[in-house]
Amino acid sequence: MSSLEQIVSLAKRRGFIYPGSEIYGGLANTYDYGPLGVALKKNIKDYWWKRFVLTSENMYGLDGGVLLNSKVWEASGHIENFTDPLVECKKCHKRFRADQLEEKKKCPECGGELTEPMSFNGMFRTNIGATEESRNIAYLRPETAQAIFINFKNILNSFSPKLPFGIAQIGKAFRNEITLGYYVFRMLEFEQMEIEYFINESDWEKTFVFWQGEMLDFAKEIGINTKKLKFREHDASERSHYSKRTTDLEYEFPVGFKELYGLAYRTDFDLKNHSKASGVDLTYLDSATGERFFPHVIEPSFGLDRTILPVLLDAYSERDGKVVLKLSSKIAPIKAAVFPLLANKPELVEKARGIYKKLLSEFPTVWDARGNIGKRYASQDEIGTPWCITVDFQTLEDDTVTMRDRDTGKQERIKTENLVERIQMSFAS
Repeated sequence: MSSLEQIVSLAKRRGFIYPGSEIYGGLANTYDYGPLGVALKKNIKDYWWKRFVLTSENMYGLDGGVLLNSKVWEASGHIENFTDPLVECKKCHKRFRADQLEEKKKCPECGGELTEPMSFNGMFRTNIGATEESRNIAYLRPETAQAIFINFKNILNSFSPKLPFGIAQIGKAFRNEITLGYYVFRMLEFEQMEIEYFINESDWEKTFVFWQGEMLDFAKEIGINTKKLKFREHDASERSHYSKRTTDLEYEFPVGFKELYGLAYRTDFDLKNHSKASGVDLTYLDSATGERFFPHVIEPSFGLDRTILPVLLDAYSERDGKVVLKLSSKIAPIKAAVFPLLANKPELVEKARGIYKKLLSEFPTVWDARGNIGKRYASQDEIGTPWCITVDFQTLEDDTVTMRDRDTGKQERIKTENLVERIQMSFAS
């Protein structure tokens, strides 16, 4: 199993993930994504969107705001219930979540005595306007779901969907964490890929099982090792205030199993509460029966940043003492690299540049003419590039190139006219 230290080092060195505010000493629980990290995130988001939205006939996309009317959070129960038990060490004054401590009275850092738990609301609070008055208070959203619920009526009016149907959203959420996170697993600012799937109440159990399968399938398709995954059921004391059933899809990180994705049966809690608080009718009209009712909701929630970490952990491998990042071709930031065998031979460089530009017009491709061919291969293996294309003297004779497979290191000759199709086949399925 690869270690977190190996991933952190690789991610910073090769431009996947950088510590947030690093030149000023950093900011706990924040990270910035470098050029390769941005591309990896985008590819995961695009694949998720294609799989669950673009190729589904009953799914609708939304991009709701980060700032919502504060009444939204009152109605949803977040202002009252979105709290964690906070304790503080009387000696070193560090703060911890009480529910995550093995010893409830002893500081895990210095051994000092801990205070009694107090409620800590995890939402970031801000003010809208020029004055800091209570009526101007707003919150950065701690989840993306509420924008979906308050736009439910708009989707009904615009598209007249029939149950079951879903509303999907990818966006930022913000939580004021008490303790330090586990790299990008827990951050103050993070992205969620969420669906609110609206159903008849009688269908909730079979729909819940269906989405458990969808979560597993998605994880497998992007390269997460399913042998490291398991579902863990929440007991009644652990479930959120809106949930009748919640299960986590957990991944076995180097420090043990932790939540990767969450699946919740939210009942009709949200629509009913927002309808009551706003005075707007958020019921659904069944055209077949004439019945009006609040649909129930199954919520599959995929953490994007939490997806990045197991993807990197499972892709990390070594061959002959060198790192090979075996990312799924679907999500690899760079799909191919093109090299001239010798950078000081103009005829090879010219031919290779032509092939490079052709591939670049189709998918992310890089040019590399630095050092010897072995170092170029190693450099591309380290960032997860599936295919390396080398132009040599035989290319000038028969228009074939050497195509090298990242995972096996094996090479084959292939006609340049077949390159685009061959490479696309590896990530288009």
